[in-house]
Amino acid sequence: MNKAELVAEIAKNTGLTKVDSERATEALLNTVAATLKKGDEVRLVGFGTFSVAKRAATEGRNPRTGATIKIPASKQPKFKAGKGLKDALN
Repeated sequence: MNKAELVAEIAKNTGLTKVDSERATEALLNTVAATLKKGDEVRLVGFGTFSVAKRAATEGRNPRTGATIKIPASKQPKFKAGKGLKDALN
């Protein structure tokens, strides 16, 4: 499912227009991204938790040349599914 299909499904299930559904979807995504950027996590009970994981700097190899390269430290988004979501899938 892509974003347009998600917006259409939300509109169908809630009775909102597609424009309103798209605004709500954008607001949710922007809020999650802004919260993660601040270093906080977003917990949606029964669905899951979005958080930020820190990766340390490492050394890697260029597969084409075999040369050693430095991979800088970075922050990665992380999602852990909640019990409700896991139960819905199994």
